[in-house]
Amino acid sequence: MEKLFAEKQIEIRFSEVDIMNVVWHGSYPLYFEDARETFGKKYDLAYQRYIDEKVFAPIVELNIKYRRPLRYGMKPIVRITYVPTEAAKVIFDYEIVDPDDGTVFVTARSIQVFMDQQYQLLWDNPEFYRQWKERWQ
Repeated sequence: MEKLFAEKQIEIRFSEVDIMNVVWHGSYPLYFEDARETFGKKYDLAYQRYIDEKVFAPIVELNIKYRRPLRYGMKPIVRITYVPTEAAKVIFDYEIVDPDDGTVFVTARSIQVFMDQQYQLLWDNPEFYRQWKERWQ
């Protein structure tokens, strides 16, 4: 499978920083959400597709490693990379980097699982996702 990735530039807003002028830890999941939307649009795996397929894909794990602080006014890039797996999961790795010198501020990984509309865990990949993976392999 070719490496599937996308990038989204963000601008750190005043509402996202704390008294130290450092991005509050709770803001990072929103940056990753923006990156997942960008990825979904690029690779036909947008949230509307899950809705149309009557499948939920909740995040069950989010690991974040804070390496350097982000501050108000910065304009870093969020890089998202798809991590292939046979399991009925969607896994992404993230990096938030300085677009000028490549400094890595944050790395992260998210894991999503599949549920039906009755909130029951799906142990197998939904058909649309199997087809999606075949398309990109």
